[in-house]
Amino acid sequence: MRNLLDKLHARMGDFWWYSLMLFCACRAADVLNAFVGLWLVPKYVDPSELGAVMPLTNFANFLALPAAAFANTFRNELTRLSVDREFGKLKTLMRGVFVAAAVFLFLAIVVAKFTLPLFLERIRIVEGSLGLLIISASFVSAVCPIYSYALQALKKFKAHAILSAIGAPVRFFAMLVTMPFRALSGYFVGQAATPVFTMVGDVFCLRKELAVPAEPYWNRDVFKRFLILFAIFAGWAATGGISGLVESTVLRQRLPDLDSAGYYMATRFSEIASYFFCTLSFTLFPYTADMAAKGKDMRPLILKASLASIAFGALVAAPFFFIAKPILSVLPHGTEYAPYWWVIPWCIGITSLTFPLSFYTTAEISAQRFKFLKWLMPLDIAYPAVLLFVTGHGYLVGIIPESWTTFLAAHNVRTLETMLWWMTAATAIKLACCLFAMTAHSPMRR
Repeated sequence: MRNLLDKLHARMGDFWWYSLMLFCACRAADVLNAFVGLWLVPKYVDPSELGAVMPLTNFANFLALPAAAFANTFRNELTRLSVDREFGKLKTLMRGVFVAAAVFLFLAIVVAKFTLPLFLERIRIVEGSLGLLIISASFVSAVCPIYSYALQALKKFKAHAILSAIGAPVRFFAMLVTMPFRALSGYFVGQAATPVFTMVGDVFCLRKELAVPAEPYWNRDVFKRFLILFAIFAGWAATGGISGLVESTVLRQRLPDLDSAGYYMATRFSEIASYFFCTLSFTLFPYTADMAAKGKDMRPLILKASLASIAFGALVAAPFFFIAKPILSVLPHGTEYAPYWWVIPWCIGITSLTFPLSFYTTAEISAQRFKFLKWLMPLDIAYPAVLLFVTGHGYLVGIIPESWTTFLAAHNVRTLETMLWWMTAATAIKLACCLFAMTAHSPMRR
């Protein structure tokens, strides 16, 4: 059996072999995650509040934007230090994580103090304990990838697979214990439990590399480079985070409670389409970084990964045209959610359209190229701006021309179907720009 696996490994190559290994490990964990999303959460969270889960999660991510930008910056620097085997400098850099994390936590607390009560009111939620839990979940979720990126850069995919498989039961038991007392609070306790466990496991797996004496790392040139990268990632995270937050908030605020709850249930299934993509994306980064350093063309690998992920999404979507309604019917409050079966394949389609863009941006970041932000950031700004303009045009009656008011009223978000069309259009525009960027002037080659 070992010889057979070795032959299969040699035939597939490192990238696809490690991707398959991670996929199998992570999918075992997703069995529990699926149970949490499809049974545990709907069982304890009332349909009138279930639609608030996604905007609350996006708000948590919004609070963590600085830490998330720092994590992306760290990944680039960490990859460079790992390739050069400069573990002493790596240790010094990781110590700086703790200082930066303290600063980001303070910023999150300040922002939440002034914005969270108003946000909870907007999405029709009253639960005083959510504030601290949202901050905690957003903070640890944003910092955790820094340590996972260390395993990624060192290509310790086996360790990452094991931690991913164990992290799901940790999240499940945390929610199982806390959600019966306070449903939404228990949900965010579970969201924080997995990254805390993962961080501890990552540090343990990195003990050999971090056992070396610390070496000087910070100097004027490094600080300047780090600051520039952080500014780039912070700007991108801000536009992308605001776009996601506005989208999910409009879904909750403008639509009836049951529509937003039905959308949440549909997305629990549509996330299955991203399982293969997430695995490939995690494995892709160190390989495209190596290819870029050697001046190789990364487009063939990106296209293969995109086609494989889209094909997986299509295979996932097809059965839901026949089984979505019966499955929804047997879940908690299933008779209320079953009419939203058609949302599942639609959301899978939207999700699949994002795969090529995500692979492309991952590869470009690994190569230290950021020209794609010149068109991606404006799109991330334009989409929520247009969405807010369309849904809030009532405030502008008498100010804008009547013909505009009529047009906006016809395209306002009053149904879930209308909102899905807006989401599809925005995703399709990004995909078109991505494909153009990949083909124009051979941008994937140094």
